[in-house]
Parts: sequence; structure tokens; C-alpha cells
Amino acid sequence: MSEENDLLFEVADGIATLTLNRPQRRNALSVHVTNRFFALWREIDKRPDIRVAIVTSTDCGTFCAGMDLKEAAELKAKDGKDILTRYHEQFMASMRRVRQPIIAAMTGDFTAGGMLLAVNADLRVGLAGTRGAITEVKVGRGSPWAVPLLWMLPQAIAMELVLTGEWLPIDRFQQWGFINYVEPTPDAVRARARRLAETIRDNAPLSVMAAKASLLAGASAGAEAGLLLAQQLHRPAYESLDAIEGPLAFAQKRNPNWQGR
Repeated sequence: MSEENDLLFEVADGIATLTLNRPQRRNALSVHVTNRFFALWREIDKRPDIRVAIVTSTDCGTFCAGMDLKEAAELKAKDGKDILTRYHEQFMASMRRVRQPIIAAMTGDFTAGGMLLAVNADLRVGLAGTRGAITEVKVGRGSPWAVPLLWMLPQAIAMELVLTGEWLPIDRFQQWGFINYVEPTPDAVRARARRLAETIRDNAPLSVMAAKASLLAGASAGAEAGLLLAQQLHRPAYESLDAIEGPLAFAQKRNPNWQGR
């Protein structure tokens, strides 16, 4: 299979879908896949025709096993350089800056880089009977990207994840509010993610992007500063044509025709 097929990308009806397609390697993140993610997040952020994105994977029991450790070892032996030096960016930072909401449709276990994808997503749908982990301490790596978990999970649980490297069942992640929905089959996971995406897509795009940006800004800045940032981030939505179209459509009992401006 060509490397070009390792991460599939399609856009239809305002929804972008990114599919990890390395089932023979438990959908692990190769250098090629990681750098393609970097390029695609930047592309999605710039495209007004994309309202929401879904990241999922080919079914193999694992949503994403994280870094391709076999490739990392081979590359290290070849030239002595750590695999991180080959990435266009570390820890998918650009994913967190994408304006459009991102939904993780996790059709299997998620660990290390798979958990990173989940943490950087805005909504998460998981598969019943699966598990999640941050296993970096078991292989001598690190998880600086896990810091946002302090705003998503109880601190003791986040500590347990990063210090033990042990697996926790998805039911516990849902109990703590990290997972939005747990579905019985991979197809049901993708279907739920699709329904969420369609609902988001049909809302006013400027309002959706401002809502996402405001919550992320508030988590970083704190309540008072975050509130001020949120007001600024929502200003384009309030000043847009869509702010007129929405109430007008409601009064006329029709679906709104969003312009995104």
C-alpha cells in the first residue's frame, strides 16, 4: 500500500473526514502521516467550504497506537536523530488552532498519539469495550501535550495516566466527561460523529467558530480574562449578515441561508 493512502482525506457537504489507514500497524503515526496531518489541518483552517472535521481510522481494534515505534527505532539507528526532528511540527499543535470544530470518531483503543488526537479534538465519540492510555513513560518518551487534560479530567486521573502508563476503560473516560458518546460498533461510532458534524455544519459558521475559540481561550486565560476574550471573539458573529439572517429565518419559519460573513 502506498504511503499516500496512509491518511485518507475527503470533503463532502461541508464536512472534512480524515481517516488513518494503517491497520497493519495499528494505525500508528508514521513520519509521513504526522506531516500530512500538519498540512491538512492548515488546509482545513483556510477553507471556508469546510464547516467541521472528523478524524477517524480504518477498523483494526485500535483508533491510533501513537508513534510508530518501529519506524522511530529504525530511523534512530540509521542516522542517530530522534524521530521528532523529522516532523514539521511537534505534538500536532496546529490541530488545536483549527477554527472549525474537530470530532474524534475513535473506533478502537487510543493511546499515546491516539490520545493526543483525542485531547486536541473538540468532541469525542468512542467504541464500547475499548481503552485509552498515555503510555510514553513505558517507552522512554514524553507527553507534554497532555497538559490540557487538566481542564478535561480530574487532576488525580490525569496524573495516573501520565505517571503509570496504564490503560483505563472508556466507560471511565465517559464518566469524567471526556467522551461525549460511547457507541456499540465502529459503524455506530462513525454514524454518531456524522450526526454531530451535520448538526454543527448547519449552524451559523461564524458563531460556531467563535464559540469554539472562546471556550479554548477561556480555558487558557481563566474566567475573567477569558470572558473578555470571548466577547472580542464573538464580535464578527454579532456584526455579520448571519446575525440578521438567523432571526429573520426564524420569524419566517424557514431554514437560514448562512453566508459566513
